[in-house]
Amino acid sequence: MSNIGGGQGTASAKSTAGMPTGAAPRIGWHRWVICAFLFFATALNYVDRQTLSVLQNTIAEFFKNDRSLDWVIQYSQIFYHSTFKANNGDWAIKYSFIIFCFQTAYAIGYVSFGALIDKLGAKLGYSIAVVIWTCAHIACAMVTSLVGFSYMLFVLGLGQSGNFPAALKAVAEWFPQRERALANGVFNAGSNIGAIFTPLVVPIITLYFGWRMAFVATGSLSVIWLIFWVWLYRRPKDHPKLQPAELAYIESDQPPKEKKLTWLQVMSKKETWAFSIGKFLTDPIWWFYLFWLPGFLHEQYKLDLSHFGPPVAVIYIISDLGSIAGGWMSSTLIKRGQSVNAARKFTMLLCALCVMPVMFTMHIANLWLAVAVIGLATAAHQAFSANLYTLPSDLFPRAAVGSVSGIGGTAGAIGGMLMAIFIGFVRAVTGTYTIVFIVAGTIYLVALVFIHWLSPRLAPAKLI
Repeated sequence: MSNIGGGQGTASAKSTAGMPTGAAPRIGWHRWVICAFLFFATALNYVDRQTLSVLQNTIAEFFKNDRSLDWVIQYSQIFYHSTFKANNGDWAIKYSFIIFCFQTAYAIGYVSFGALIDKLGAKLGYSIAVVIWTCAHIACAMVTSLVGFSYMLFVLGLGQSGNFPAALKAVAEWFPQRERALANGVFNAGSNIGAIFTPLVVPIITLYFGWRMAFVATGSLSVIWLIFWVWLYRRPKDHPKLQPAELAYIESDQPPKEKKLTWLQVMSKKETWAFSIGKFLTDPIWWFYLFWLPGFLHEQYKLDLSHFGPPVAVIYIISDLGSIAGGWMSSTLIKRGQSVNAARKFTMLLCALCVMPVMFTMHIANLWLAVAVIGLATAAHQAFSANLYTLPSDLFPRAAVGSVSGIGGTAGAIGGMLMAIFIGFVRAVTGTYTIVFIVAGTIYLVALVFIHWLSPRLAPAKLI
């Protein structure tokens, strides 16, 4: 980084005043404060979306006499020409429908928020998203039926879809290209912290104060974050505490001017679809772990609400390391002279290979060995995603990052919708997760093939 800061004109001269001749200016670290905000927002985003997953068995028991979603069972049986004979098959279908509602709203909201954030900016766009999802999450404490959960999860999905487009927009504003994968990996690690926090804390709140209070308590944390975000966030050039040397570093590989891009321009580029297909194929696997893992541990290893927290937490601790490692690896390879194309794809290939042992999870009798295998798969997913999330800012100017991210996020949510239906049906008919784990272990190689086919050199999109 020592070559950044010299030859930056007035900003560089100001930053080196009073320093010995030949001394390299200190770049500064305020961009990492912004990254910390994104980290905590992502953590809270995952706390709120995973609360239902942790409480699914509690809620199933509480609403066992509720008939508001019986129509879903009836239509599912007609569509599949089958009756659900597996243990708890009816609940699997109802739960998958509730998740489907979340994913449907997530798909709609992701593409909408992408365009909105490009127009309004990361600060206001993020604020709107957090307000929507926090209100919906707290409102889950007031529902009186399963169909009520469906409505609230729909609104929750709308709000939560804004998290990643806003965070990626902020990273594109605050980080040069050479650091974006690492920054994306750091803020994306917040998802793992949220996933660690939730199974450890939500059961305690539930056991002492009831499941409704669990929604209120976890939702209140986002309110605190929002206050600080509105108070402190600015774009780099408008931030009063940002030193000239750090501003020059942030803008060191950015074009001085950007032209606005239409939706037609963005949608017509194969680079958009390289990112989007990667999201469509791999995002559903993360949704599988997020929404179904506690239920899997309950059924496979007989863990109840007070015991599955530590295994789930360990899985996400391992995945947290993978999130940071994936960004670090490709960023380090770039700094050592590798092309962006080689660094990103080599890292993603290694991740795709590390995922494959998860195919055999259903044959693992030992709980902690299964935890290790699933943890490796989730770590590899997060490392893969840290590099996948970087593609919009690698391939497009900042003015289009939010829109491209929104399109890709929508594709991922559509994949998640299909995955929710698929898992619900497989669970109801077979009573096992075997087929789901086979898909989870192979799909990353397929995704990488599509990414390489559509963008063989990861060259910036040619825009007219």
